Amino acid sequence: MSQKQPCLLIVEDDVGLQSQLRWSFEDYDLVMAGDRPTAISLLRLHQPAVVLQDLGLPPDASGTTEGFATITEILEEAPHTKIIVVTGNGDRDNAVKSIGSGAYDFCSKPLDLEVLRLIVDRAFRVHELEAENRRLRSHSPAVFEGIIGSSKAMLDAYRMVEKVSPSNATVLLLGETGTGKELFARAVHRLSSRRDGPFVAINCAAIPENLLEAELFGYEKGSYTGAHKQTKGKIELAVNGSLLLDEIGDMPLSLQSKLLRFFEERVVERIGGREVIPVDVRIICATHQDLPALIREGRFREDLFYRISEVTVRLPPLRERAGDAVTLARHFLEQAATRHGRAVRGFTAKALKAIAACPWPGNVRELENAVNSAVIMADEKQIGLEALNLGAIGEDILDLHKVRSDAERRALQKAMTQAGGNLSQVASLLGISRPTIYDLLDKHGLKRPSGAE
Repeated sequence: MSQKQPCLLIVEDDVGLQSQLRWSFEDYDLVMAGDRPTAISLLRLHQPAVVLQDLGLPPDASGTTEGFATITEILEEAPHTKIIVVTGNGDRDNAVKSIGSGAYDFCSKPLDLEVLRLIVDRAFRVHELEAENRRLRSHSPAVFEGIIGSSKAMLDAYRMVEKVSPSNATVLLLGETGTGKELFARAVHRLSSRRDGPFVAINCAAIPENLLEAELFGYEKGSYTGAHKQTKGKIELAVNGSLLLDEIGDMPLSLQSKLLRFFEERVVERIGGREVIPVDVRIICATHQDLPALIREGRFREDLFYRISEVTVRLPPLRERAGDAVTLARHFLEQAATRHGRAVRGFTAKALKAIAACPWPGNVRELENAVNSAVIMADEKQIGLEALNLGAIGEDILDLHKVRSDAERRALQKAMTQAGGNLSQVASLLGISRPTIYDLLDKHGLKRPSGAE
């Protein structure tokens, strides 16, 4: 039995365009609607993942009121639906407004069917990934608390955490600063049999070397100046639970040998003490460092590396998480708007494209900081490109629009030359209709051939 085709709902009242779109998306399970009531009825019946919708719908076919009302009602009925809005040529204001209203993307008339196809295919893939993300996160309501992302790279990380957590294996989380290593460590703990025990974290890079040993192993009263009472270390405090050794790559060599003994014998000895204390602790380690490189430089013990990396989970940087930056930005905007009491409701289209294009070297923390600052300083209800302060990224985005427009103009001029000004032949060469040719000529300020209608 062949796999069921994904359902695409097209909301368009132009019969001619309906036919063109039906032909272009024949490999999808298509349902067509010409107005809002029919669209909502079909939405409830077929539950399409993606909706391709014109803004000009009856009874307001020449305006956008009905179109925006349709977007609102669709998202109220099915919040996870990906809506792709079709706007008029050059109608950037309504395109931006539609994104602010919750639409996934937009495409301007005259429609470039190849580009539209890419947008639709991508929307289905994003919907599929987000559904898988929700399934994984629903495994336990708080397992992945604070972790947001539906890209393939993040789904791979979720699946690894699901598999390794029920075991007693030592887990090594590798990732750049700001990729969520502690959040994933907590997820490992919550999915383990030790979930009811303590979760204890210590940052090996944030504590001076002379104090780190005491923090890890504890000390006896009088063992050194200022040791006024017996104090348990982090390892003992994590008994029957999980201990996160964050930034373990920054641990001094002098302590690595003592930590190795703990890994081999599962006992600790407090500073100044003679008693060997057995401990039952699940160890999770995290670092942004390249540990094999540190081993080659003599700064990290190779035998300790093999102890801490029974299972390694790589957490992807934000630049490798396709689509997640925009999802995170919207989440941070809602949080910041509530926290600061600001009536900011979304991003402009240019801002969203800049967010998606930015490499974010500081990862999620950098993105959160940029959005938080933009919300505080925003003068409008939507955050624009300038408010994000992304520098050259904004210029690159603007250039992309210019490049596409220039390419369109060159293709039109070349076809006009080859066809000797015969618009029927021009339309045939470019694979578009004569009315679309007229729109393009007007858009690019090109003269119509004499006698052309």
